[in-house]
Amino acid sequence: AVDAIERLAIRGAPALGAFGALALVVGLDEAQPGSLGDAGAVLERFRTEIGDARPTAVNLRWAVDRTIDAALAAAGSFGSSDNTGDGSASEQGNTGDSGSAGSVAELRRRLLDEALAIGAEDARACAEIGRFGRELLADATVIATHCNAGRLATAGTGTALGVVYAKAAGGEPVRVLAAETRPLLQGARLTAWELADAGIDVSVVADAAMASLIAGGAVDAVVVGADRIAANGDTANKVGTLAHALAAADAGIGFYVAAPTTTIDAALPSGECIAIEQRNPDEVHHAGGTRLTPTEAVAINPAFDVTPARLITAIITDAGVLRPPYDRSIAQALAAAGDDMRESVE
Repeated sequence: AVDAIERLAIRGAPALGAFGALALVVGLDEAQPGSLGDAGAVLERFRTEIGDARPTAVNLRWAVDRTIDAALAAAGSFGSSDNTGDGSASEQGNTGDSGSAGSVAELRRRLLDEALAIGAEDARACAEIGRFGRELLADATVIATHCNAGRLATAGTGTALGVVYAKAAGGEPVRVLAAETRPLLQGARLTAWELADAGIDVSVVADAAMASLIAGGAVDAVVVGADRIAANGDTANKVGTLAHALAAADAGIGFYVAAPTTTIDAALPSGECIAIEQRNPDEVHHAGGTRLTPTEAVAINPAFDVTPARLITAIITDAGVLRPPYDRSIAQALAAAGDDMRESVE
């Protein structure tokens, strides 16, 4: 599972979260701990081994932390004879039957339940993003996008592509211009495949050619996903996104980010604090197994870039459409999402 994350066999921030949570269950099965104490130690190791397998997408570590914390918190109640424990991880060692296989099985069950809940929540979030995006972009027919933010990147219909699917399902005409996208041509391979599979008009565009199409009036709006959104609205997405945002601003058309509230990292004040993954330089040096660059040349290969909030027209989330100033609208959306979560738990 970790290898799949690192080599981008699984990618897309929401999908990474759902997958990483499920990987915890697989890892626990592989470890076969004999007690709750052993199981807790295994999960703490996975907190970093799985949670930090890729650094930029916030959903991965968020989902891993949430799943582990929920399972360990529950361990106290089903590990004690009177079920009066407060569920804290520190209490596990004091549970009456912490060495029983049954308690480990209950821990696993709680782990799996939380992982499945994360996937189900993301599917619902995608549906809401699609609904809000369709309403917002009712007059947009030609939509440009970057990377892949659809069914292959989430547990639902997608974020940026969720908007496209919603428009198509509503009978609205829609055409997508999909940028190729480095480092692994996610736009050309993934976005183009899933849109064509869904019967939606899609054209693949070289990354460097998108700006001229935007400038020439061929695009009504640009909609992209996100891997991490800072508290001020600065957004990290696959490298090349910033160029599209600059082109959209110059052309006077909307540039929209579509992402669930789980992709917002309120702990980061701005995009300057977002860790940008640096990938293997060989991805730049080689194509089709052949080196194209001289051996004396070095390569710079960032996987993401950061689009400043000032270039983003709106952020389409499952909590609604957020507008500038983003520090205020993001805080309000996160507060509302927290209230909804508390109500569902209660």
